[in-house]
Amino acid sequence: MEPNPIKKEDIKQEVFDLYDAYAHNRLNRRNFVQQLSAYAVGGLTVPALLSFLIPDYKGNILVEPDDPRLKSEYITYASPKGGGIIKGLLSMPADHKKKLGGIVIVHENRGLNPYIEDVARRAALAGFITLAPDALSPLGGYPGNDDEGRTMQAKRDKGQMEEDFIAAYDYLKHNKNCNGKVGVVGFCFGGGIANMMAVRIPDLAAAVPYYGSQPAIADVPKIKAPLQLHYASLDTRITGGWPAYEAALKENGKKYQAFIYENVNHGFHNNTTPRYDKAAADLAWQRTLDFFKENLK
Repeated sequence: MEPNPIKKEDIKQEVFDLYDAYAHNRLNRRNFVQQLSAYAVGGLTVPALLSFLIPDYKGNILVEPDDPRLKSEYITYASPKGGGIIKGLLSMPADHKKKLGGIVIVHENRGLNPYIEDVARRAALAGFITLAPDALSPLGGYPGNDDEGRTMQAKRDKGQMEEDFIAAYDYLKHNKNCNGKVGVVGFCFGGGIANMMAVRIPDLAAAVPYYGSQPAIADVPKIKAPLQLHYASLDTRITGGWPAYEAALKENGKKYQAFIYENVNHGFHNNTTPRYDKAAADLAWQRTLDFFKENLK
């Protein structure tokens, strides 16, 4: 008889915290597995816990790559100050009759995986032209699994990756199908990139960081774009930096909206992992689309 599947509610918060440390390179795999073994009780095994925690892309894609409602293709663009030639997924509605607002979709710390490609298609389906770059392009691209992708991304220079995403903004802004208004949404590492782009790009039309690291307080005066920020209450590592960031935004008269979702973890929008929270993810995503419709049309 097959064992009963693990239920999210049966997993202690400490397990999710351990996975967060591992997923953000603060804990190597050996130590992660060793510490995880303390929670392998009551019929749970370490392999079962590992299988439960890692992303499961199969069957969790909401907008398929060949969805006939979209024109979606891989393109390359130049990033002269960054990695050179960057590959990205460019998506837009197949039947659009006018120029569209653009959105740069920024992945987590593991390259352009199926979840982020799916998010890019979701946003395109809502009426935008989207570009989801792969920061692993100079190293051969996303390798097909997140563990290797995370190792690869850690080898890239952070400053060069920032330039790759700024170049994506330029590519999208000048695309013949774009109306010239370009925003950014990013998740985890990508949330930090979204904040960075708000600081670095004066003409950025909107920025939506999901659980992203905050910019230096001294850089807040440079922000011109309206912000919509999404945080998870259990994600103390990132959410702990929000009060100081908010104080600086207020002090400098910046336009922003901020939402902290209660009792959810870092990564709550990612529907391929057990940290996913459907109610919070759906609400945050609807707010994101409404924000972009307001600022990019």
